Amino acid sequence: MAQRFGGKFSPDGKDTPAPQAGGFRGARRTRAGGRVNLLFFAPLPLAARAFTSGPAELALNLGALGALLLAAWLTREGILAQEAYEARKIARRPAFPRKIFASGLTGLGLGLAGYASNGGLLEPLIYAILGTVLHSFAFGLDPLKDKGMEGVDTFQSDRVARVVDQAEDYLRAMSDALKRAGDRQAETRLERFQTIVRDMLRTVEDDPRDLTAARKYLGVYLMGARDATVKFADLHARAPNPQARDKYLALLSDLEQNFTAKTRALMLDSTTDLDIEIEVLRDRLEREGVHLEPKDLA
Repeated sequence: MAQRFGGKFSPDGKDTPAPQAGGFRGARRTRAGGRVNLLFFAPLPLAARAFTSGPAELALNLGALGALLLAAWLTREGILAQEAYEARKIARRPAFPRKIFASGLTGLGLGLAGYASNGGLLEPLIYAILGTVLHSFAFGLDPLKDKGMEGVDTFQSDRVARVVDQAEDYLRAMSDALKRAGDRQAETRLERFQTIVRDMLRTVEDDPRDLTAARKYLGVYLMGARDATVKFADLHARAPNPQARDKYLALLSDLEQNFTAKTRALMLDSTTDLDIEIEVLRDRLEREGVHLEPKDLA
């Protein structure tokens, strides 16, 4: 079996076993590309047209250009926010409906561009309506309701959502900081650690009662890991330091082991709760005169 980053020609100069859980496990291709990137290029001809016309047309074309570029940016941010929303089992709806506003700005931009070309009102209005509707059909609307909070304790769900948001902020800060170091192997190890952390996040979302036991890991430990990552990235960016790099990779390994063990413990507790519920149900059925084999409730 091939080994990842192993062998004497690997960055660490020695054989290393293939990781059990890669950083790309569970990853999905983002939709914030392709069509979205085209939205940034499509309105650029308005810039050339703006500076070959009179003052009024100049202002209208530049306004249309600004509205369409802002719409493209909001569309991309809205898609990223929706992907984060869909990846979680408990999530709040986006506070700002980016894609809905992007549809409105697209209609506004096309309306301004049409008015600058023709000067009438009917055709720009048609452009504005079509642009708004087609953008909404092409990219959809923002999530308009909270997810995973129906029929559960609102207070607990709010606590879980806040902790998950904070943990994701720590993970993003670690990735952003490590990019400055330019060390691909360290980035790969960090991706693997982030995958393990997200396993714990999904476990807590499945059973909010686990939040108390996992709060120290998702708060204090992650904050410390973020601070260590920032310091290592700053040091490594100024001058590569093999000793500091080895210490940082060792820290990630220790964190991986601790987070993995804690996640397994949380899952074991959930299994124990299920066993208790099954035993209680079996006792109640037996008191009612219904006798079941163990396999019937397994």
